[in-house]
Amino acid sequence: MDFEFSSKEELYQRVKPALRAKAMELKRLGYSHIKENDVWNYLIETKWCKAHDLMLSDIVNDILRANNEKIDMYLKEKLNGDRTQYFDKNLEIL
Repeated sequence: MDFEFSSKEELYQRVKPALRAKAMELKRLGYSHIKENDVWNYLIETKWCKAHDLMLSDIVNDILRANNEKIDMYLKEKLNGDRTQYFDKNLEIL
């Protein structure tokens, strides 16, 4: 059975149970700061950015099998990058 989605939001809603399960796993393992949308963004930016014609089963599999430590590192790097940009902008104002 083939599924087609008209938007990322529609796809996100379809895979939300898998994202929720991954977030619960992460919380149990001590990564309580990682949320569903963090897993989603990690996979969009690191795994799916060059992929074409992904099947729904592949997407769910990627979500459930995503490396917890890599998600954590991605989030920390993203936070540090955002923090650096914030401080750089504020220094320009001064």
